[in-house]
Amino acid sequence: MLDHKDLEAEIHPLKNEERKSQENLGNPSKNEDNVKSAPPQSRLSRCRAAAFFLSLFLCLFVVFVVSFVIPCPDRPASQRMWRIDYSAAVIYDFLAVDDINGDRIQDVLFLYKNTNSSNNFSRSCVDEGETLWNHSSSFSGNASILSPLLQVPDVDGDGAPDLLVLTQEREEVSGHLYSGSTGHQIGLRGSLGVDGESGFLLHVTRTGAHYILFPCASSLCGCSVKGLYEKVTGSGGPFKSDPHWESMLNATTRRMLSHSSGAVRYLMHVPGNAGADVLLVGSEAFVLLDGQELTPRWTPKAAHVLRKPIFGRYKPDTLAVAVENGTGTDRQILFLDLGTGAVLCSLALPSLPGGPLSASLPTADHRSAFFFWGLHELGSTSETETGEARHSLYMFHPTLPRVLLELANVSTHIVAFDAVLFEPSRHAAYILLTGPADSEAPGLVSVIKHKVRDLVPSSRVVRLGEGGPDSDQAIRDRFSRLRYQSEA
Repeated sequence: MLDHKDLEAEIHPLKNEERKSQENLGNPSKNEDNVKSAPPQSRLSRCRAAAFFLSLFLCLFVVFVVSFVIPCPDRPASQRMWRIDYSAAVIYDFLAVDDINGDRIQDVLFLYKNTNSSNNFSRSCVDEGETLWNHSSSFSGNASILSPLLQVPDVDGDGAPDLLVLTQEREEVSGHLYSGSTGHQIGLRGSLGVDGESGFLLHVTRTGAHYILFPCASSLCGCSVKGLYEKVTGSGGPFKSDPHWESMLNATTRRMLSHSSGAVRYLMHVPGNAGADVLLVGSEAFVLLDGQELTPRWTPKAAHVLRKPIFGRYKPDTLAVAVENGTGTDRQILFLDLGTGAVLCSLALPSLPGGPLSASLPTADHRSAFFFWGLHELGSTSETETGEARHSLYMFHPTLPRVLLELANVSTHIVAFDAVLFEPSRHAAYILLTGPADSEAPGLVSVIKHKVRDLVPSSRVVRLGEGGPDSDQAIRDRFSRLRYQSEA
């Protein structure tokens, strides 16, 4: 059982602690002895606590310095609109975008010739990049280059993809192979044995064989890269042929079965389930060919296609192709499902002769925004009759299938056009290259950039058919809220 003192301490613990503190105050020597006799674990815990709070203070100090004292690097400021003019210049139909200086913002590339020496810049692209290699060509004076450089796998073992150049001389198509790292020619010139035209496509079959496809009038011609390499070098290489494709190619003419009614104008790759398929665009029809069998997957009804189609997404995550069917006042925009060839939508959009090409940008809802050029007054033919060339830029989004948004109208001659995401998943804008209608005559050349969202508030809403319940301002607001997404 507890004695009297223990029982009192149990009942009145606070009074007991108070009594002990008074006793300690009255006996300082005893306190000192207690401190001196404190166990080492207690002193070690105090040291650990001090180290913890010191490290915590240092961490907070570093966070403060990094967040508030050290300035963040300046982010390049993107201008919403800019325009650059070149007087007395000759312009070329070339417009491209790429990140040249590695700042994750797209740069604009174009070609022009300045005939006014006093207006020349002191710097050029050559001053900013280094030249990897430079060699004079071995082509004859009568040869013309049919296509851009085609990249082929490394054949000389230097670790860099090599370059294949196709030329035409006296109706004979030839191939030239160059090292991608040094620029030296590999072997000699090799003839393809055909008289093809422009529009070459480097295709890889599902067996891994490389073939060059190109239009030959209303037929499709092809040549194996393996055979061309053997002609050029006189020896075997890393390429292989596809027995099925060799059986389809005529041994003499290298032509395949005709898949087009009318002249073949464009060959384009289309992503497929087991490799790339081939979209063959003719002057009177177009067809999607299986990438291995070259058999038609689908063939829509006859169409009058004179322009290169563009790809985009009409339905979420479903690739579609936008085709310009007809010209002038009879022009229609057809949206076709690339999986089935079914017509998803049709827009009547009259245009002027020689209008700019169309473009598309992916949006965050897994669809695409499309940009087409047409007449300013869609229901009137006065512009074509009077010869007043006034191109209007229209924006279309599949969520509003009966509405077009007129963003801008241009009366000067348009040489090239493109829609671009200048920054990853943001800053949608269009680039316009204007200049003299005569490509050989010097004049005023302009490069213009406009941010798409800035043009929406002042745009004109064009309703196709009966108007919906939304007001014009509500439609503009929906276009303003569109978010864009870079391709993966």
